Amino acid sequence: MALHKGPVCRLCRREGEKLFLKGERCFTPKCAFERRSYAPGMHGRQAQFRRKESDYALQLRAKQKARRVYGIYERQFRRYFRDAQRQKGLTGLNLLIMLETRLDNVVYRLGFASSRPQARQLVQHGHFEVNGHKTNIPSYLVKPGDVIAVQESSWSNPYFKEVSQILDGSQVPAWLSMDLARLAGKMIDSPSRDDVDITLSEQLIVEFYSR
Repeated sequence: MALHKGPVCRLCRREGEKLFLKGERCFTPKCAFERRSYAPGMHGRQAQFRRKESDYALQLRAKQKARRVYGIYERQFRRYFRDAQRQKGLTGLNLLIMLETRLDNVVYRLGFASSRPQARQLVQHGHFEVNGHKTNIPSYLVKPGDVIAVQESSWSNPYFKEVSQILDGSQVPAWLSMDLARLAGKMIDSPSRDDVDITLSEQLIVEFYSR
């Protein structure tokens, strides 16, 4: 997750919608976007009345939104795009699949964290293993058949004791499965476009990098 030292709620306001970067707080009245849904800055209120945005502006916003949702630096995001171009199929869809199958995002999708930033932190602290091997790299790309589990040494951690009581295996996406008893999940298939429940426009991202 790219390091952002400022208030993350400003990112949601800039994109004009909730990006759910603060977990449960985003669902409460304390959410800054609920109180100030206009863009940040001294001219934020007037931004909605400005003239129509150019094609480049729309493409840039689509790219920035995807980066902010998944928390990725520009250099890394560009590398993902190049890798997506080399693969067979649609470049935009390949890009979204890579972003969705990052280990930190899979941990978030399984319900072990309330936000992607929190999931990244848990992975970096070494609480998870993939196929029985400790993995603390958030950008690790999970493949179909891989098993992601909380390390047994972390089961006694108060956080995971609490999480294990509220986890619901029925809430995980169709491309994942959950074993609540083992605090483990499995990637049973690659996610499809319908499984990406974020309002991203991959075509605009492709157009941005194809200029």
